[in-house]
Amino acid sequence: MNSMKETTDILVLGAGPGGVAAALQLSNLGIPCTLVDKAVFPRDKICGDAISGKVVSVFNKIDEQIFRDFYYQNSIKADSFGVNFFFPQELNIELYYSAKSKVRVDQTNKKVPDGFVAKRIDFDNFLVDYVRQRENIDFLEGVKITHIERLEEGFLLKTDKEELQIQTKLVIAADGAQSKFARQIGNIHKEDRHYAGAVRAYYKNVKGINADNFIELHYVKELYPGYLWIFPLPDNQANVGLGMRTDKLSKRKVNMNKELTRILKEHPRFKERFTEAELTDKIRGFGLPFGSKKRKISGDNYLLVGDAASLIDPLTGEGIGNAAISGQYAALQVKECLEKNDFSAQFMAAYDQKIYKRLWNELRISKNLQTLLDYPWLVQPVIKIIANNKRFTELLSSMFTDIDLRKKLRNPMFYVRLLLNK
Repeated sequence: MNSMKETTDILVLGAGPGGVAAALQLSNLGIPCTLVDKAVFPRDKICGDAISGKVVSVFNKIDEQIFRDFYYQNSIKADSFGVNFFFPQELNIELYYSAKSKVRVDQTNKKVPDGFVAKRIDFDNFLVDYVRQRENIDFLEGVKITHIERLEEGFLLKTDKEELQIQTKLVIAADGAQSKFARQIGNIHKEDRHYAGAVRAYYKNVKGINADNFIELHYVKELYPGYLWIFPLPDNQANVGLGMRTDKLSKRKVNMNKELTRILKEHPRFKERFTEAELTDKIRGFGLPFGSKKRKISGDNYLLVGDAASLIDPLTGEGIGNAAISGQYAALQVKECLEKNDFSAQFMAAYDQKIYKRLWNELRISKNLQTLLDYPWLVQPVIKIIANNKRFTELLSSMFTDIDLRKKLRNPMFYVRLLLNK
């Protein structure tokens, strides 16, 4: 069989939100690219399924029509207006993404949400449909990369289709936590202190869901410094799961499937809510590479995006927003590379700087709060202080919506006022 070599200046690996953001931004800039995914869409992606205001913000900058259309996809998404953090001893922090008085309404007087929850099988397929409409994006689905060879000017990637090889000047690797490219070329490896194991289940008939579909993050002692989540979905469904840092998992030898089932059945906070709940799918596991340390996420002829760059928030597990942000930034970096005809690691390093300038303060705060959970005796007094600190609760809310967050975090007086609770 004769092999076919496809040549492209820019290859995007992975058609999740990070890869799609990169491909669509490149398309807007008039830069053709090839987008490759090993799956055929629609495909499932094991995830918490929460779509934060960050995601909306990024895609609105790329193409405002996307979330105008998504707003009316009521059959596949639940509108969410806030987040509830639950801690032991009945202590919780309830946050609207926007001040309750500032929630917008549309022309039919329906409240406009700042976030959503949608199964990734539906949401990612929704995004991919916009890729299919762009003439300058060559979308190859059902193509798995099996071998990566470094060339003098770029890479040659072999696929599971014997007749297909792809040669490219630059790779944007957005192919997830198990990215072959990130491991082999980016030298990104799992570090138990900065990684979590998680399981996801879908339930029907969970009681006590907030009327405004707040997502729920439950920090229970059995899981410290991890958490259990309940995220509402359409048709009386919910995405329910738990995550725990891998070093803790190994030390405690936790079977996560059994632990999720046990907690929902026995824990006083959940057992009444799940008495009539019905499991509608298998409990499935996945990995979460945290952005709790800085890594080198670019090099000669490549950029890493999203989970492949280990950019997941270590406190909340939120990853889609940071994937979308990094995908857009990667596309903007590509534009500069093409203009300067410079694909060197030294030139690419500007991408790392921009990503961490945008995200690091936020990731660091989440890391510090996660570290607090290593000291259970400190949790209650500190959480009480946070719950009564308006500026800190606003900051937590901004982590989901990205409202003026960068300006706040860059202003030294914000931290002074935070400490003085003013």
